[in-house]
Amino acid sequence: MANTQALSSEQVLHNLEVLLPDLEALYKDVHSHPELSMQETRTAGLAADRLQAAGYEVTTGIGKTGVVGLLRNGEGPTVMLRADMDALPVQEATGLSYASKATATDRDGNTVPVSHMCGHDMHVTWLAGATKLMADARTSWRGTLMAVFQPAEETGEGAQAMINDGLFKRFPKPDVILGQHVMVGPSGTVAGRAGAITSAADSLQIRLFGRGAHGSMPQASIDPVVMAASTVLRLQTIVSREVAAAEAAVLTVGVLQAGTKENVIPDEAIIKLNVRTFEAGVRKRVLAAIERIANAEAAASGAPRPPEITTIDQYPLNVNNQEATSRVVDAFRGYFGTDRVRATGPAPASEDFGSFGSEWHVPSVFWFVGGTDPETYAKAREANKINELPVNHSPKFAPVLHPTLQTGVEALVAAARAWLPA
Repeated sequence: MANTQALSSEQVLHNLEVLLPDLEALYKDVHSHPELSMQETRTAGLAADRLQAAGYEVTTGIGKTGVVGLLRNGEGPTVMLRADMDALPVQEATGLSYASKATATDRDGNTVPVSHMCGHDMHVTWLAGATKLMADARTSWRGTLMAVFQPAEETGEGAQAMINDGLFKRFPKPDVILGQHVMVGPSGTVAGRAGAITSAADSLQIRLFGRGAHGSMPQASIDPVVMAASTVLRLQTIVSREVAAAEAAVLTVGVLQAGTKENVIPDEAIIKLNVRTFEAGVRKRVLAAIERIANAEAAASGAPRPPEITTIDQYPLNVNNQEATSRVVDAFRGYFGTDRVRATGPAPASEDFGSFGSEWHVPSVFWFVGGTDPETYAKAREANKINELPVNHSPKFAPVLHPTLQTGVEALVAAARAWLPA
């Protein structure tokens, strides 16, 4: 079966080399014109135009800026392919000739730099390429291809926004949902696993209340700075002392804000933190421990009121269906060969891709495509310095164009053809 799948994929991909210059131009264009979450109007327009030109039924504005393209090609399964479109409020430092110089206004009214430091520009290009090739080779397969260009993955709201805007009612239910992400790893390789593939994530804000006073008279205060410092230190014991060694969790305090002047004790302090977990039970215990510690530290300080704990954003645990994953892996091995298909552990990064499958009750598979120059990666591995390579969200994250562009398109086509018969 793998050889048959490889042959059917090759029928779709035989014109990829001719298409690559156009895809490279698209990638550089999207990279140079990044857009923040829920502001992806230009990128969505590019995606819609390409789908329309390839013969897809196109619907725009789903969940604000989301785009769906349908290619109905006779009786057969429905396969959904997804790519996210949004960029980050990060100043790019790659030095690329096509580096972003863009700025935008964020939701708080601040002017911020914007750049594609997570690779969503690559994701858009991959899906544009795969949908074009599948349309051009429609005589070689049967079924329905559903392309979803999703907004706002970086804020964890885009998938749900599309769902809330009637995605499940307005479009055919797929037999499988497929997605991929460029990551640190040798370019030209793909990697994945059955089961949990990306973590659940919870971002929280803890607002601690004290009583302000002059810096020379701390006895008149209830110092929220000390309260916050104690809380931060205690929070670090959750993973080290309340999570078993065989389990996994990450708790990071990324923001600690209090006061405006060195001789003024403020009234309150703000802590913002992020939690990553891979099991529902661990997540529940960690979140409960955060609430317990914040309340206990406030009480120990004599705070005038309990802390306010609010959720900033949440990402679901992304779980790959066992049977569907095996099918994708077989297709990849048949097309790429076993040496380019790798197994990976669950990534501590998070994704809202899983919402489509879990809420639609459809099997889904998500995998990674390497974006690092193979020689650079090999040298870093030999020197035990892989952690020093620029990762997603780094200002210097820059996937090599080739063969990353080609590999991502090939992977989407190979995976889709595992369901769409000749």
